[in-house]
Amino acid sequence: MTELGLPKEILACLFDLDGVITKTAVVHAAAWKRTFDDFLRQRDGDGFRPFDDAADYDEYVDGRPRADGVRTFLASRDVELPEGTPDDPPDRPTVQGLGNRKNDLLLELIRSEGVEAYDSTLRYVEAVRASGLRTAVVSSSTNCRDILRSVGAESLFDVRIDGVVAAERRLPGKPQPDTFLAAARDLGVDASECAVFEDALAGMDAGRSGHFGYVVGVDRVGQGAALRAHGADIVVRDLAELGERA
Repeated sequence: MTELGLPKEILACLFDLDGVITKTAVVHAAAWKRTFDDFLRQRDGDGFRPFDDAADYDEYVDGRPRADGVRTFLASRDVELPEGTPDDPPDRPTVQGLGNRKNDLLLELIRSEGVEAYDSTLRYVEAVRASGLRTAVVSSSTNCRDILRSVGAESLFDVRIDGVVAAERRLPGKPQPDTFLAAARDLGVDASECAVFEDALAGMDAGRSGHFGYVVGVDRVGQGAALRAHGADIVVRDLAELGERA
């Protein structure tokens, strides 16, 4: 599949959603910032150290399941909260409560600002399918299906492994490789025959530890060196570059 910029042994492509297919990574970062800043302000007062929607987002929450993102960021600030339950209200100071607060804010932002797809990614996925390769979307988001439908892209993917499916199957999220491996199994191919497309450092770690055939880092925010350090075989700013390099 050299016209796609992929090794010839690749039979399937596994795409992350936020930041690769859709332009929702910035919206996620904004929702996380409001969530954590409100929590930290209430806990520490006006002198609190704010959540950095670039460095903290990339390092601790991007690509991870929502509750894992809460735990990982709070651990970086030496904060522990009770786990709570999935139906905790968004104002409850628990891991699940903060996660629900973030999701409520995310949905508000999506409703007010809408969702856009990266047209170049959709064209690339169409070219992948036209070449006979299979496709999957792999996302920690529980809103994945609705977002794909909103941009008219649901039919472009043979398999969807998202936050809903991961919970049903009890799959650990990124940086563990289990969700990507599940997508490969559902597509009927080996991990070594799959290319992973990710913009998150946690996704790079999942691609590396899962021994996938090719890992493409999509650098939307100028973190190419970090993507390489976390396991990318190649880094591009846009998937259109893959065809140009072929």
